[in-house]
This record gives sequence, C-alpha cells and structure tokens, in this order.
Amino acid sequence: MIRHKRLKHRFVEHIPECLEPGVLYVSMEYATSAHSCCCGCGEEVVTPFTPTDWKMTYDGETISLHPSIGNWMLKCRSHYVIRQGMVIEAGPWSQEQVEAECRRDRAAKRRFYRSSVQEQKKVELSPDKTSKTGFWVNIRNWLNRCW
Repeated sequence: MIRHKRLKHRFVEHIPECLEPGVLYVSMEYATSAHSCCCGCGEEVVTPFTPTDWKMTYDGETISLHPSIGNWMLKCRSHYVIRQGMVIEAGPWSQEQVEAECRRDRAAKRRFYRSSVQEQKKVELSPDKTSKTGFWVNIRNWLNRCW
C-alpha cells in the first residue's frame, strides 16, 4: 500500500542523511536521487541515473523517473512509478519476475560496459584520432551517452 502519493522534489548537491518522507532529493552533480520509500516503511531508496539504471525527466515543475521503483530487497517489496511527481502504485512481482529482472539488468550492464570499454580501447589504439574509425566511434559513443 502506497502511503505517499505525491513527491515534491528538492535539487541538492548531496543527499541528506535523514530523508524527509514525501520528498525526492535529486543530486545532478552525483547523477542520483533518493527518497524515503513511498509505502511509509522509512527505508531509503536510491535511484542512480545511468544508461542502465534510471532516467529522470524534469519538465520545469515536476520530476518523473523511469523505469518503475521495485524495492525487492526491502521487507515491504513495494513497487511504484514516479510520474510528474505523482506516485502510482504498481502490481507486486513474483520472486521469479524479480530474478528475471535481476538477470536482465546484469546482462544489460555487461553489454553496455563491455561495449564502452572496447570502443574506448579502439579509440586509444588508433594512431590517428581523426581517422574515420575514431571519428565514427566518437560519434557513436556520444549518441549512446545522449540517448
């Protein structure tokens, strides 16, 4: 059961030690956000912004996070979406669904970081950084970071 149905946001440099319920703290400098679990259990929920974790959208007034927040390692096992500051309860997941998502997440991280390291090595090994290979690798890396 979701207790906090709306989150106001605060942009901060550092996430505070004590999280106020109903507040989503966002640190752009550290590319992460944190909040007290919306079910009211008081557990800290951290959502890092990375190519394989969460994405944040700020429309000038509200914040959305994608994908959903699944607190599978917490006792409450709450699951919700934060869309335009509203907390939308999502259905519970079975243990099999949680395990499948963990496998998918690990595979996505392996693919992303292996690919990034391999592309960086190609650029470093290229004697002429302006060669077509280096140029296109840099463009692809830039696009991957932006999208």
